[in-house]
Amino acid sequence: MERFLLAAVSTEQDTKKAWRSLEELKELLETAGGVAEDSFVQNLSAPNPATYVGSGKAKELKALIDAYEADGIICDDELSPVQLKNLSEMLDCKVIDRTMLILDIFASHALTKEGKIQVELAQLKYRLSHLRGIGKAMSRLGGGIGTRGPGETKLETDKRSINRRIAKLNRDIKELEQSRSMSRKSRISGVRRTAAIVGYTNAGKSTILNRLTDADVLAEDKLFATLDPTTRVCVLPGGEEIFLTDTVGFIHKLPHQLIDAFRSTLEEAKYADILIHVVDSTGEDVDLHMKTVYGTLDELGISGKPVITVFNKCDLPGSDSALRDGRAELSLRISAKTGDGIERLYDAVDKVLREQRIYLERRFSYCDAAKAGLVRKYGQLISEEYREDGIYICAYVPKELGGKL
Repeated sequence: MERFLLAAVSTEQDTKKAWRSLEELKELLETAGGVAEDSFVQNLSAPNPATYVGSGKAKELKALIDAYEADGIICDDELSPVQLKNLSEMLDCKVIDRTMLILDIFASHALTKEGKIQVELAQLKYRLSHLRGIGKAMSRLGGGIGTRGPGETKLETDKRSINRRIAKLNRDIKELEQSRSMSRKSRISGVRRTAAIVGYTNAGKSTILNRLTDADVLAEDKLFATLDPTTRVCVLPGGEEIFLTDTVGFIHKLPHQLIDAFRSTLEEAKYADILIHVVDSTGEDVDLHMKTVYGTLDELGISGKPVITVFNKCDLPGSDSALRDGRAELSLRISAKTGDGIERLYDAVDKVLREQRIYLERRFSYCDAAKAGLVRKYGQLISEEYREDGIYICAYVPKELGGKL
């Protein structure tokens, strides 16, 4: 396992926030399969534009890397090409920033074709933006008229090669977007409601999906354990069936390359009727995590939807029972692992969806029994009575179904 030192720059007098961010960076490193030997925070008014940390601290780092025999250093912010180049030369070791580490985790966890393409696109965009100043310009000699002389630099060749690959991946993603859009339209064209599970990474989204739908989605105590969105059918206590989609987790300082590359995947939440916002109630930075989630949703243009906030892991020590979410219609505490509070979550989803339904009270002839079946499948049945002249039903049904009936 590779061993690293972790470094952060704090621009605030109080360094607690920076230390907590380093703790998350340590978790990211462990997820990637590395080990953090030591961590440090330096107070600066702003990160050094040339070396990220101060030049004196960089010399101290060199000594620590030699003492620990570490493989490299990981910085808690995205480094500029100049910072990356200078630190690599000064420390003579591997230098990684937070963005590179997250991209590496995504690359190892992407399983589907779409996920792999999205990760590669994000990596290439990052690489393209950091080519300047990395490595020494190399010349290429060619034969024949028009190719003599120093030729093209390696940098120019790399840029053109990366741009061609990015264009190809963008075309592939557009094709996949069309497929995803058609699949989404087929769901939306029906009258079955949809709910999207969103939240900070490792908050328990996949565990909740498994609990509500009896799915077998991978759920591990790791950051970004699952990347690809999974949609399953969830049956509410009243018998109504809804689509439930698990989305990729968000994180503080989520690289913008990933947001751009995963936009089509993240937009699953954009077309949902309701958002289930999962929050780890045992975390120290709950407010920051919630702010990160809402900030990412706003960046994607996902707003104005009813939100149910679920404070998960209430069975664990340290769970804060006083947590509230002012942007949510409803808030509740559950344990997805033990099942405590799941019934309340079912009721909350049912209550919010009921506000999007209309009340239906009518008789269906036995020749129209199929329509009664639609009410049972897509609506919330209140009463059903079989009489000689037909089936008498009272139910709450989606507005679209009310028009069809």
